Amino acid sequence: MSSAGSRALQFKSMPLFWVLFNLFVLVVLALDLGIFHRHPHEIRFKEAAAWSLFWMAMAATFAVVVFYWKGKQPSLEFVTGYLIEQSLSVDNLFVFLVIFSFFAVPKAHQYSVLFWGILGALIMRGIFIIAGVTLINRFHWIIYVFGAFLVYTGIKLAFQDDMQIEPDKNPLLKLLRRWFPLTDSYEGSRFFIRKEKILYATPLLAVLVVVETTDLLFAVDSIPAVLAITRDPFIVYTSNVFAILGLRAMFFALAGMLELFHFLKYGLSAILVFVGVKMLLSNESAQLFGFPMHYKMPITVALGVVGSVLAVSVAASLLFPRKPTNSKETGS
Repeated sequence: MSSAGSRALQFKSMPLFWVLFNLFVLVVLALDLGIFHRHPHEIRFKEAAAWSLFWMAMAATFAVVVFYWKGKQPSLEFVTGYLIEQSLSVDNLFVFLVIFSFFAVPKAHQYSVLFWGILGALIMRGIFIIAGVTLINRFHWIIYVFGAFLVYTGIKLAFQDDMQIEPDKNPLLKLLRRWFPLTDSYEGSRFFIRKEKILYATPLLAVLVVVETTDLLFAVDSIPAVLAITRDPFIVYTSNVFAILGLRAMFFALAGMLELFHFLKYGLSAILVFVGVKMLLSNESAQLFGFPMHYKMPITVALGVVGSVLAVSVAASLLFPRKPTNSKETGS
């Protein structure tokens, strides 16, 4: 069977698993918001850490399921894609902190915003993945565009200063303010409220709009990065889903420690460049233009590189902590 035919078979195979997986996600989200977080409250570190471990365990369990269902190679591809998506999601956490601080979101309602924001992210990621796989299958040269874009993004990330986020300049937020009058204060965890037969949007909806649009921008980087590991849309989608589902708990668990991992930016930069080069040197894309040099990297090597880069960047951040910028010098 040709490689194109194999990819088409992957895309159409096991539709029942697509349905079952998405039903599983919907049930978990319903239990999450309807039972475990029915009453808005501030998420403490202990609770966030427990949920983070839970989602990591769920991802590990799913990797085992994939191993017995599709084999070793797809299972390793899932783990590699999950690690890449999870590591790239750290940037989201910094942005969430800025957004919540800018809008002064009460801590008790931050979880609700992330819940609905991530639900929207799952839908957008699914659309992005289907579009990306379709483009690669129909226009094989697009692999070079994705690969070059990842290399460019990785180099840019390494040399750029700390990200400056200005939520108030978000164009969708400006449109929202034109469409709906905004209340002056938060109305609990509600996104809309009706006063004197007039429908008002609350500031919480404005926060949700900014969260959704920033995640859309991050998806532009993360989806091609996972597509560099595998073209199987089911593996790409599930690795994204598990990483996103664990993002909420990770935010509350690491919110106070994000500044510790200041070398992680360079680790993420190296990973983006690595997966971009991997995509450019992939066997199919190189053969398309008759390049004499092409290399299809084993997934075990890719997984080892991604894991090692993350471990080194985190260890370097802990061993060489960032010096306080505003500290006063003492005479000692």
